[in-house]
Amino acid sequence: MPEARSWQVREWLRHRLSRGRREFDRVRGRGLREWNRVRARARREWRRTPREQQRTWQLVAVSAATGLVVAVVSVLVAGPWDAGQRTAERARAADGRAPGDGRDGGSGEPAPSAAPVLAALGARSAPRSPDSGADAVPPPTGAGLADTLEPLLDDPALGDERSVAVMDVTSGQQVFGAKAGTATIPASTIKLATGAAALSALGPDHRIRTSVVAGAGKNDIVLVGGGDPTLTARAVKGDDHPAALRQLADDTARALKKRGAGPYRLGYDTSLYSGAKLHPIGPNENLSPVVPLMADEGRKDDSDHGPAPRAEDPAADAAATFASMLRDRGVEVKDEPRSRKAAKGARTVASVRSQPLSSLVERMLTTSDNDIAEALSRQTALAAGRSAGFEGGAKAVTQRLRKLGLPLGGARIADGSGLDRADHVSAGLLAQVLVRAADRDHPELRSLLTGLPVAGFSGTLRTRYAQDAVGRGVVRAKTGTLTGVNSLAGSVVDADGRLLVFAFMTNGTTDANGAQRALDRMASALANCGCR
Repeated sequence: MPEARSWQVREWLRHRLSRGRREFDRVRGRGLREWNRVRARARREWRRTPREQQRTWQLVAVSAATGLVVAVVSVLVAGPWDAGQRTAERARAADGRAPGDGRDGGSGEPAPSAAPVLAALGARSAPRSPDSGADAVPPPTGAGLADTLEPLLDDPALGDERSVAVMDVTSGQQVFGAKAGTATIPASTIKLATGAAALSALGPDHRIRTSVVAGAGKNDIVLVGGGDPTLTARAVKGDDHPAALRQLADDTARALKKRGAGPYRLGYDTSLYSGAKLHPIGPNENLSPVVPLMADEGRKDDSDHGPAPRAEDPAADAAATFASMLRDRGVEVKDEPRSRKAAKGARTVASVRSQPLSSLVERMLTTSDNDIAEALSRQTALAAGRSAGFEGGAKAVTQRLRKLGLPLGGARIADGSGLDRADHVSAGLLAQVLVRAADRDHPELRSLLTGLPVAGFSGTLRTRYAQDAVGRGVVRAKTGTLTGVNSLAGSVVDADGRLLVFAFMTNGTTDANGAQRALDRMASALANCGCR
């Protein structure tokens, strides 16, 4: 019994200490945010104050800061806290006793807890005014954001060209900008524009089909590429997976066995796309030759994202793999597959479909998948009746962005992935894309937000933002990196619970890691800012 009792005491103490640490961190965080607001407000007042009055203001500011520190210390000393109320105070309330009252009795029902110290993300601190219609949580002001962001924009790690836009999602208005309309090289953040165009043109539920159709001869079949870069030859499990070449082989073999004995001749059709297959950057581990038929993005290793050795002819490799799968299922396939165009209106033998377009967009953004980006550019071109190549895709994406009412001043879109340095867009355009994605009138664009990597946890932001960084787990953003180019565009909920979107872009950097850290600090500053 004594040992059991000792264990219970240790567990109770451990629990209390753990909760105490959490409450300390929560109250400390609130104190830091209040201090940031006081400091920002003091800076603005200081700039507006005549020089002869500044000495008086210095005394006032010191007094205010001292009072704030004393208040925070008092709060911490008076703890422990639970959901915004001191536990001892709540215990007295539950006993029906006022502070300092030694009487027993009362109703015996616990008093309701006070509101949490920090409101939930996106919560409103007061009801919306029916008269004014104004939002209960005011947006940050331009002056407040300038006080916070302008010193960070002076970081020497950033390049000579710097473009920034911060927008309030509720109002749709820009609340801070620094050369926000200047078009610069965006790198992979242009994938936001590519995704917006594809979703707008095709809808989030659109799926890309890969088919086997009857060929010209009795025993001829043709594997027709529909442009799905996520088609996989690997084993898949569960219901939520990419289109599987194995499933297509199963269905095709079943249909062919009903049709009669072989042998069969297999062709493959890549006529859906036109123009150059290679990106202007040439052969590259970041992107396969852009063709409408490929398995596992033409990767020659077991990876599913990031740089990897790529097949020189992904379509031929996919067809050869498919032929081997048919043979394993008892279908005799004669010779090696050859490239040939399927007849128009040919009878479908079997087909598989990709995941919904919304899922493809999420995967593209989270892992910065260049193959998906180029495929979606071409799918947008096909929806617009254009030729599905680099040029046709770029024109179709630009046209669709214009239909969305987005600012295209100075913009030039050359590809879907952002690997081409000929791409030029503004921070204002990228921020506006994110505002549209949050607009209730554009639910088809929502996956542009849900696919953004989470700082410190997922995708291309998984290894960024240190364990104690303010933006960790709060900032969600698409990254962009080329030699001399760094960008970051995403969303954040500020200290007041206001949802903001931002785009930070810089060209001419010489320290990629330093530039990334500078952009991450700016996003963290937004998360920690009331900035009014």
